[in-house]
Amino acid sequence: MTLQNLDQIFPYFVFLYGILMIFVLENEVLDKLAREKMPAIAQTMRGHRALAWVCFFAGGLWSLQNIWLI
Repeated sequence: MTLQNLDQIFPYFVFLYGILMIFVLENEVLDKLAREKMPAIAQTMRGHRALAWVCFFAGGLWSLQNIWLI
């Protein structure tokens, strides 16, 4: 895998991470379940909420840029 190929797929991983984390963190049922079953991990995940939103927007824009410039 070359750096050019990695540069083409990395934005999609960043965007996917943002989507998945936002889905988990903003879903009330999953948040309640996490607080009950694994409070330490749930607290750590809530600390990543800002990173998830940044990854969502930055990865989304970066992915769109790669799609438009191909």
